[in-house]
Amino acid sequence: MQSFWQELPVPFTILAPMEGVTDVVFREIIAQIGKPDVFFTEFTNCDGLVSVGSEKVARSLRFSNSQKPVVAQIWGANPETFYLSALLCKELGFSGIDINMGCPDKSMVKKGACSALINNSSLAKEIIQATKKGSSNLPISVKTRLAPNDLKSQEWFTFLLKQDLAALTIHLRTVEELSKVPAHWDYMANIIKLRNKISPKTLIIGNGDIASYSEVKNKYKLYGCEGYMIGRGVFTNPWVFNKAVDAEKISISDRLDLYIRHVKLFDSTWGDLKNPANLKKFSKSYINNFPDAGFLRDKIMQSKNTKEMIEIINGYKNTLGK
Repeated sequence: MQSFWQELPVPFTILAPMEGVTDVVFREIIAQIGKPDVFFTEFTNCDGLVSVGSEKVARSLRFSNSQKPVVAQIWGANPETFYLSALLCKELGFSGIDINMGCPDKSMVKKGACSALINNSSLAKEIIQATKKGSSNLPISVKTRLAPNDLKSQEWFTFLLKQDLAALTIHLRTVEELSKVPAHWDYMANIIKLRNKISPKTLIIGNGDIASYSEVKNKYKLYGCEGYMIGRGVFTNPWVFNKAVDAEKISISDRLDLYIRHVKLFDSTWGDLKNPANLKKFSKSYINNFPDAGFLRDKIMQSKNTKEMIEIINGYKNTLGK
């Protein structure tokens, strides 16, 4: 059965799943100003989705129709809860499901989840099979990292490519490296070679140190993987997926208007369900590269609620051009 993955242009772009960042609100803002080809949700815990507190956990899976195709990213270490979570994702109308096998967070690794699965292929296989069973015909993908050495990476990617995945995303750093060193894009040639040999239909997505669409085109010419996932790059440039926009030419006023739109959408979407302090982490995305940017961000950090944030931003806007 043909999935949305096969219908994407090549090269295609994806907004990376980032906890506490890529919620339904931020994705909606990105969809309005320059949409990637695919959205991923924040990564969502399978055990939580089937627990007593499932309603709160399931907030991470909210999406709008304008965000499609959208992939639910889930994590855990129990095949049974992956099966049940996949049933839910299918029911909610997701375009696909992605299994997180790369997050280096120590608390998750201690549970045997995420990047711990790099050293536990038998459990990884059970999880993939359970997710496929629960998802019915939804395409299943995996996001992971490089293993500690070349031999282990070869074994790990060989194993994953034998699982009949629709797509495989590789953050081109090891767990130990976190994001402290440049991504090892030179390793992509090995992955592509393995893919071509084992599973030619599996799309390969590279992740690490991409900050502009021109870099996507460059890396496609150099490395040839079909997809390019952008994470931290969206913090410095929310317009990163818009091929027609030069972010440096966007006015200060337009940046501030977008921040206000983000704050208002957060309010109308979440009300009292989420702490508005979450919005402060986006200040550098919208407020940068102008003389008073640091001063304005400091004032926003001191705000107590969304009303104050908007007043501060509008107050500064009123000084522009004077």
